[in-house]
Amino acid sequence: MLRPSAPCDSSPDEERRADVSGRGHPKKRVRIAEPEQAAAKAASAQLLVLAEAGQGRKRVRPAQAQAQAQAQADGDMADDGQRKANFSALLGHTNGLSRAGGKPAASRKLLIKNFKDKPKLPDNYTRDTWQKLHEAVGTIQNSTSIKYNLEELYQAVENLCSYKVSATLYKQLRQVCEDHVKAQIQQFREDSLDSSLFLKKINKCWQDHCRQMIMIRSIFLFLDRTYVLQSSMLPSIWDIGLELFRTHIINDKTVQNKTIDGILLLIEKERNGEAVDRSLIRSLLSMLSDLQVYQESFEQRFLEETNCLYAAEGQRLMQEREVPEYLHHVNKRLEEEADRVITYLDQSTQKWLVASVEKQLLGEHLTAILQKGLNHLLDENRVVDLTLLYQLFSRVKGGLQVLLQHWNEYIKTFGTTIVVNPEKDKTMVEELLDFKDKVDHIIEVCFLKNEKFINTMKEAFETYINKRPNKPAELIAKYVDSKLRAGNKEATDEELERMLDKIMIIFRFIHGKDVFEAFYKKDLAKRLLVGKSASVDAEKSMLSKLKHECGAAFTSKLEGMFKDMELSKDVMVQFKQYIQNQNDPSRIDLTVNILTMGYWPTYTPMEIHLPAEMVKLQEVFKMFYLGKHSGRKLQWQATLGHSVLKADIKEGKKELQVSLFQTLVLLMFNEGDEFSVEEIKTATGIEDSELKRTLQSLACGKARVLNKVPKGKEVEDGDKLIFNDDFKHKLFRIKINQIQMKETVEEQTSTTERVFQDRQYQIDAAIVRIMKMRKTLSHNLLVSELYNQLKFPVKPGDLKKRIESLIDRDYMERDKDNANQYHYVA
Repeated sequence: MLRPSAPCDSSPDEERRADVSGRGHPKKRVRIAEPEQAAAKAASAQLLVLAEAGQGRKRVRPAQAQAQAQAQADGDMADDGQRKANFSALLGHTNGLSRAGGKPAASRKLLIKNFKDKPKLPDNYTRDTWQKLHEAVGTIQNSTSIKYNLEELYQAVENLCSYKVSATLYKQLRQVCEDHVKAQIQQFREDSLDSSLFLKKINKCWQDHCRQMIMIRSIFLFLDRTYVLQSSMLPSIWDIGLELFRTHIINDKTVQNKTIDGILLLIEKERNGEAVDRSLIRSLLSMLSDLQVYQESFEQRFLEETNCLYAAEGQRLMQEREVPEYLHHVNKRLEEEADRVITYLDQSTQKWLVASVEKQLLGEHLTAILQKGLNHLLDENRVVDLTLLYQLFSRVKGGLQVLLQHWNEYIKTFGTTIVVNPEKDKTMVEELLDFKDKVDHIIEVCFLKNEKFINTMKEAFETYINKRPNKPAELIAKYVDSKLRAGNKEATDEELERMLDKIMIIFRFIHGKDVFEAFYKKDLAKRLLVGKSASVDAEKSMLSKLKHECGAAFTSKLEGMFKDMELSKDVMVQFKQYIQNQNDPSRIDLTVNILTMGYWPTYTPMEIHLPAEMVKLQEVFKMFYLGKHSGRKLQWQATLGHSVLKADIKEGKKELQVSLFQTLVLLMFNEGDEFSVEEIKTATGIEDSELKRTLQSLACGKARVLNKVPKGKEVEDGDKLIFNDDFKHKLFRIKINQIQMKETVEEQTSTTERVFQDRQYQIDAAIVRIMKMRKTLSHNLLVSELYNQLKFPVKPGDLKKRIESLIDRDYMERDKDNANQYHYVA
């Protein structure tokens, strides 16, 4: 009988089973594959045929199987005289049956039938085969050469598995591996081994074990892929190796402790800056991970030691180092630990490791770091260090919130020193602009435009800039005036526009915008009336910005001032034509600006003594203007007048650009060379304070047209003024400082008082408006409504006074039963 062996593990579908019944059967049934499939399968088939010969069975290759099958058939023909059947092994591309004579016969369908009884293995086959396999495993474990062919060993395993010896084979293999692993433990229990040698030895043992298990598994692959795979409870051969190494070596307390201690010692040395064998650490930690003891045996201890190390380091370095140096050290530590995770630590450790470093070096010292160094970094504008500070604090839970609080405190403290100190009034606006630029740059570059930091900065600016009511608004208005006034050559048009944009940002933070409006309007009036505006475009640009920020109502009067100036130009063109038609032309070229009283600042009228020719010209203009606009009233404002005088002195002809008051004083010297202060006062009608400032500008300034006796910087009542015959100047047109351009303390006070008076009117109007709509309202609700409607800061006491004033004037009344209830009186 001929029987092919069991199919191999790798491709059972590529093998063919053929069972031929014993000789003497009348019929032979053969199952064959389809022709194309059979040809492909025949080429890759590896059939082992067990042939009965002599004392046992021989295993032969397909070619041998064919020869033996043919010899068997010939023997049968010789003995019986008749050939019953002919079995042909599949060789090359042939397939099917052939006659003994070699001549092809007609195709017939044959069915190959299974043996009724499965052939039995010899009694000693299993024992001998295992002995061979055991010997091979031993040579692998001892790292010596194997005298058997690996394919032969593989086939031996396959044959044993085919005859249901898999369970025994599996147990025997496990026992052999376990015995070998147990024998390895002794070498690690020697006390003489230092840490480094021990780690190298355990690593070599692990590497050898892995290599051996790979070789053993390749021999027992058929067992691993059939018997083990079909039994879900059994570990694979590779898993057996891991389990045995873990159980008998790594789980040994002595070995495990020495291994973990050694690894931690190497990591500690590396953290201290020493060079270590990183590949050794990586291999050992990979071993722990593969053996599934990484977390319980190593990670926990590693994180505990990391915590202790960085807790002590954080406390020590916070005392020893400055904040910038400390921050760079923390960043370096974080980078080092991240590199360790990439190089040899398990990825699962990264989260806890980084959190430990952040907590011990940053989280425990957030407030201390900011208190010690934030102000210094911000004062010196240390952009790089501030960027690093923000990056590190953003890694820690609650870090940015703490930074935000200190950021807020710093802005308020620094800004308050600028605003509150009266000595800094001259430079306040410049310092505020510079501070705002610095803060914006830090937010953009260092804090990555974080919205919370932007909003906190705005709140802090609004808080400190209003700690000194009204003054910042006044100084900002004056600063704008200095930039828009003619003669400011510090900036180009583009730079001036950028500066105005920055001013508007500061302006937004001011509560008392009406104070700004009052001073800005007064300064704008001077610029327009004296022709001192540097650029009409810049003036209108500023006006547009104010309108966009505060609304049309805020700028309506300012826009009216520009309209008056335009209308005045048209009126003067008509007046020039009117003068030319008169029979009595004047030597004085008069220019008049007609100002609508509601648009312009309030000016106190002053009665002065003008020359007759000037008075006559005024009357001519009055007749001309009222003739066109009946019902209007003209009021001349001498304080705003200015003129150009033609002077004939020793040096030659000059033109003096002076104010109207200066003009009246200088015209007196056409009648004489010397006058006392009292005489000048009587002749001109100028009030004392204004007269003294005027004389001071003519006699004590740079261009001294008059000499004062006695000499001095101040003009007193008993002084005498003498015309300076030796007056010289390199310019033809000489501008003598115009006193009215200099704001006095009284003017500042009066402007502020006017603002407060306007505020009272606005409060009264708001109260009446609210009560008219609500009819009846409690005191608290009325005050709350007023705070919502009023655009300037106001104290509760001031509101109470205005309410009492309106009650006295019968706009509203108290409830008879409830004093805190008000009723509107129609």
